Amino acid sequence: MIKRILILTSLILQFCFLHAGIVVLNGLTHSYKVESGKVYKGKIAIENTSVNPQNVKIYLQDFTYQANGTTHYAALHTNSRTNGDWIKLNTNLVTLKGKEKTEIFYEITVPDKSVDPGSYWSVIIVEPVEDIKPTNDKPGVNITSVIRYAIQVITDYDAEKAKPDLKFEGVKIEKQDKKQVAKIAIANQGNLYCRPTASIEIYNRNTGEKIGNFSGLAMGLLPQTSKTFDIDISKVPPGQYKAVIITTDEDENAFALNVELEVKND
Repeated sequence: MIKRILILTSLILQFCFLHAGIVVLNGLTHSYKVESGKVYKGKIAIENTSVNPQNVKIYLQDFTYQANGTTHYAALHTNSRTNGDWIKLNTNLVTLKGKEKTEIFYEITVPDKSVDPGSYWSVIIVEPVEDIKPTNDKPGVNITSVIRYAIQVITDYDAEKAKPDLKFEGVKIEKQDKKQVAKIAIANQGNLYCRPTASIEIYNRNTGEKIGNFSGLAMGLLPQTSKTFDIDISKVPPGQYKAVIITTDEDENAFALNVELEVKND
């Protein structure tokens, strides 16, 4: 029985190892402060963690997201602040041997003319290409899911003349992974990318006594997009509260909102 378990475990490990895929080694956000007419160079480092060869295609798309969880990938020029035309890839297809690493290079050529200050962006998609293998078992086409990566390339042009403009879109308390979580939707209505943090100060509704100050993680927020910032408030007992929600960007520009909250038992 023990021998069978060991054999089964070995087979599972081999299966996972053989079916590992492409990974990006140097981050999914590449940011640049750029000037008119200048050229900037970047690279994307990838690795094939499988023992099998893997084809990978590389291409550009526009990209945006909203606090309701929707993420949109679209053809270039869908976004009015795309920098897709500024970016040139050195290749659109690479083949990696098993366990091989490689680098994909790109150049950003900023237009030699004045453009509106602020952030421009697009994403470089790195997508493994699965070989189509016919099967005699059943009619039709077999579909194999693959993981693709979207590397944001953000260019801040004349950034000193631009700024983020953070606004609160909504606040709610939800049970998540057995925790009480304040979910705060924040939009960037400005024209500059930023990485804001959100915090919440909670007070007793009747006495005004401060119950606590709770913070979440910083997240990137592109212009005209929004995200939901999660803050764990599990230490707050059930009840009715007053609260001040504060979001702060890297330049310590702060935006605040007074709200009333109800923390429930369930």
